[in-house]
Amino acid sequence: MGLSGALAYNNVNATSGVEDADPHMLIQMLIDGAIEKINRAKYFMSENKIAQKGEHISWAISIISGLQASLDKEKGGEIATNLNGLYEYCMQSLVEANVENSIEKLDNVLDVMKNVRDGWNGIREQALSMNN
Repeated sequence: MGLSGALAYNNVNATSGVEDADPHMLIQMLIDGAIEKINRAKYFMSENKIAQKGEHISWAISIISGLQASLDKEKGGEIATNLNGLYEYCMQSLVEANVENSIEKLDNVLDVMKNVRDGWNGIREQALSMNN
């Protein structure tokens, strides 16, 4: 299988994963996607590949912005408010990391997003029972 075949297979896997995902899993996938894009930006930053770095940082910001927009502040209360603040911090830090070429700032955002992912994974059963 050539590269184009592998990419097509990867796209089919991603599409079927989204189609089969419950709401909790969709958020999980977005968080993982943001983490992946930040890690790729970190790699491109270390390789001094400015365009690719900026592209992946922009993509991570878009994903985090989508996570922020999905917050239900009425039902989520204090947790949603706290997540909103964390997402704001992450997006601002990503902009600064891009401008300053700061791997440290990328690492800070990675730490926050990994903590969010761990917390999200920890409430899976509770979240699923609320959607039923």
